[in-house]
Amino acid sequence: MLKAIALESLNRRIQDVQGDVRVSFEFFPPNDEKMSEMLWKSVERLAPLQPEFVSVTYGACSGVRHKTHDVIHRIQAETNLVAAPHLTCIDASREELITLAKAYWNSGIKHIVALRGDLPEGSTQKPEMYASDLVSLLRSVADFDISVAAYPEVHPEAENAQADLLSLKRKIDAGANRAITQFFFDVEAFLRFRDRCVAVGIDAEIVPGILPVTNFKQLLRFASFTNVHVPQWMHSLYDGLEDDMETRKLVAANIAMEMVKVLRREGVEQFHFYTLNRCELSYAICHLLGIRPVKSSKG
Repeated sequence: MLKAIALESLNRRIQDVQGDVRVSFEFFPPNDEKMSEMLWKSVERLAPLQPEFVSVTYGACSGVRHKTHDVIHRIQAETNLVAAPHLTCIDASREELITLAKAYWNSGIKHIVALRGDLPEGSTQKPEMYASDLVSLLRSVADFDISVAAYPEVHPEAENAQADLLSLKRKIDAGANRAITQFFFDVEAFLRFRDRCVAVGIDAEIVPGILPVTNFKQLLRFASFTNVHVPQWMHSLYDGLEDDMETRKLVAANIAMEMVKVLRREGVEQFHFYTLNRCELSYAICHLLGIRPVKSSKG
């Protein structure tokens, strides 16, 4: 009887989240051969799910930028995926950005994640360009599909929540197609943020960024410099699991699915998964969302 009740409950949860759902995935350039193998295994595993796009993060130094370009071009060449490189303006001139944007467009890469980028450590100077300026620049080059960043719990450098919201509006008004949020765990904070976006006239889609957490200590480091609140109930759930990866995966999947379930009920139709170059949890969550593999004809 208990097993039947559990199965019925699971079935209701699956029905709650399935439907017309779209997803995208984020990867980062690998630093060594082992990480490279893990990345391409993940790309191969997730590609048949036909995401809207896959993004690749962009480092602040030329060596990492080169790796980003290599990953993007390989995805473009070997898969049917829409490859979307991150592009920052904090460390490049307008001329360099225009040249790079033209090169991307001419090679068939037409989706960009436009970001200001991180300031150099200890810097007190104001940036010469912001993400809204980069969006305008990209629009002047070609008709890119442009994603920008949003911060439901406020960007760490923002003067206040309203200033941060108006910064997002400038990016959308400059021509961005959608905003992808920083990862979060307070669903109510996201929903309040979405309402505030509507109130100031932001009509672009606000895509929630979902981070399945298997390494809780790493998450706490991320959260410490991204202004993301980690609820006490998460501390309790991961307590004592430092040496138990399998249970951490189950906990991570359950947290992510509960978030997705609530967001689906609130009308969210697209989710962006921060994979950290690991495919298992994102694949499992997509399966529960009703997203199934489609065989690729390319590669």
